[in-house]
Amino acid sequence: MERLAVPATEPRDALHIPTAAVHGVQFIVTWNFEHILNPQLQGKIGDTCRKAGYVPPVFCTPEQLRLTEDDS
Repeated sequence: MERLAVPATEPRDALHIPTAAVHGVQFIVTWNFEHILNPQLQGKIGDTCRKAGYVPPVFCTPEQLRLTEDDS
């Protein structure tokens, strides 16, 4: 939240995303277009994770994940 990657009004997202990154979760599946799937914030979220030494998870909708699974 200090790096403004997640709005101060969304402390759950601010905990959810780094917890996933620290534990190596590959995908976060969500319909949250306002904060998590927001293209302007995704770059900040990714940069924040990488600066802390973690690989950021991929953010996608359930439909996008399903399409990814169909490709394999």
